[in-house]
Amino acid sequence: MTATAAAAPSDAPARRGRPGYDRAAILGIAVTLFNEQGYDATSVADLAARLGVTKSALYHHFSSRDELLEQALDVALGGLEGVLAEPAATEGTPAERLDAVLRGAVRVLVDRLPYVTLLLRVRGNSDVERAALARRRAFDQAVTTLVREAQDAGLVRRDIDGAVTTRLVFGMINSLVEWYRPAGAIDRDRLTHDIVTIALDGMRTR
Repeated sequence: MTATAAAAPSDAPARRGRPGYDRAAILGIAVTLFNEQGYDATSVADLAARLGVTKSALYHHFSSRDELLEQALDVALGGLEGVLAEPAATEGTPAERLDAVLRGAVRVLVDRLPYVTLLLRVRGNSDVERAALARRRAFDQAVTTLVREAQDAGLVRRDIDGAVTTRLVFGMINSLVEWYRPAGAIDRDRLTHDIVTIALDGMRTR
């Protein structure tokens, strides 16, 4: 499904090159094209044509198609990893920290929708993709650890498996890339509330 075109978030690379496009704008357009056609099916010539520039002009900003992919995936992964470092995710009870991480993950997905869409389509076909998958697994493992800590504290049911629970919850969160549209009727805050409420209410001890 085609992802909505968007410029890279403010923490994406911002170094300017030749007039017309900066790195952030090129990255945003590249991500849109990767999501439309698939990364493997998108050539540098395709990117240059979409941008209306020569391939040499594109290489002035990015050394390769792989660098574009690496930078794009870092926008998504950097956002998720940043959630784990936020004060709300590092302080309080395990259940409170889990709540903060899930809310942060939904926020990142909504705010960086095209980039997370691209991340979720990565299959490990290159060193760049394999490195991204390793970072994604590390994030999932951190969430699983939180679930288990909440279980040990008696705040989350012990009859559920922590790793399976993480997969199920993020299966729900990640499904947003298939249907959520930022310009639609459901705003980010309401969406976050609904997802986290459904997820955590199913986990909490009775």
